[in-house]
Amino acid sequence: MTDAALARLAARVGRLLLRKQLHVVTAESCTAGWIAKVLTDTAGSSAWVDSGYVTYSNAAKSRALGVAGRTLERFGAVSEQTAREMARGALRASGAEVAIAVSGIAGPDGGTPDKPVGTVWFCVGRRRGRSIASRTLHKRFGGDRETVRRKSVECALRLILQSL
Repeated sequence: MTDAALARLAARVGRLLLRKQLHVVTAESCTAGWIAKVLTDTAGSSAWVDSGYVTYSNAAKSRALGVAGRTLERFGAVSEQTAREMARGALRASGAEVAIAVSGIAGPDGGTPDKPVGTVWFCVGRRRGRSIASRTLHKRFGGDRETVRRKSVECALRLILQSL
């Protein structure tokens, strides 16, 4: 997906959030702020983007988003459980109603037999009153580091659209 196509997809996300009067917060690890960048490249995005967290290290995930140390120890940073806690933590720390969290292994190293390079977990969270509903998604993308990260950004934006 080209930069222009990502920009169009982000604009679609923005129009839908604006129409529904919702705000989004990002909690990013392997994408390192790319989702927030694409969203805020859209003119007028301050009307629907609340904030973004880049939590690359495990310590940052715990400190900024409240991901439990036992979750990271038991399941690892790249897991359904961690992605869910990242999204929930981002919602708690922000004024947003929608969160997108991404944690993965972009490569070229860092993969394992159980979690090869290209493994990415996503979670979209939605504040509903005092409760938070969430949906997770697991993907394994092929390609180099740039490709894995680009596909992750695209997938995250599409997941937001699907959740709304």
